[in-house]
Amino acid sequence: MKEYYIPTGHSETELVEKRSRFLGQVWRVSSEEEARARIEETKKKHYNARHNCWCYRLRKGDVERYSDDGEPQGTAGQPMLNVFQREGVTDAVCVVTRYFGGILLGAGGLVRAYTQSAKDALDAAGISVVRRWVAVELPCSYAQFESMRREVLAFSGVVENVDYGVNVVLSALLPEERTEEFAAHILDVSAGALEVLPSGEQWKDIPCRPTKD
Repeated sequence: MKEYYIPTGHSETELVEKRSRFLGQVWRVSSEEEARARIEETKKKHYNARHNCWCYRLRKGDVERYSDDGEPQGTAGQPMLNVFQREGVTDAVCVVTRYFGGILLGAGGLVRAYTQSAKDALDAAGISVVRRWVAVELPCSYAQFESMRREVLAFSGVVENVDYGVNVVLSALLPEERTEEFAAHILDVSAGALEVLPSGEQWKDIPCRPTKD
């Protein structure tokens, strides 16, 4: 199965444009039912808002849906969906709630505001990559620890745990297609002194883009 990208978590952001408040939210979801439930939940919470515009993308069935919820056609839901399409993020739902501030923004202003609000919410949620990882252990000395940690990161890996004993043991996850190359590289740079020990495989989501506070 090919890797794919999902939101790391739930987020809430606020954008003010000419006194209108745009409240953006993003959730990770796995079905249309779950996406619709998040949308309805938001509508009930912000029942007095002028608009609750939304979009969602799902891997299963390649589903994409959106709504302008009363805004001029093409100024809200589609621009929001475009944010997730450009970032390649799926299994996600986004709702942008607008509290009208009394000043009309025009079509161009609405597109910019809804696009920015969706982007801010996605940035705040963070993006994780879901793929097959190979778990490895890398015993090394304390003097080698920092350079070995950098080597893991250089091969797009993630250090999950460090065991500090007589020596150090790094527990890491590596993309499956780079594991053999990584093992050969470590053997080479350590002049045969260090060995990478595979300890299993797993499908897992790992943050690849940190959240923005």
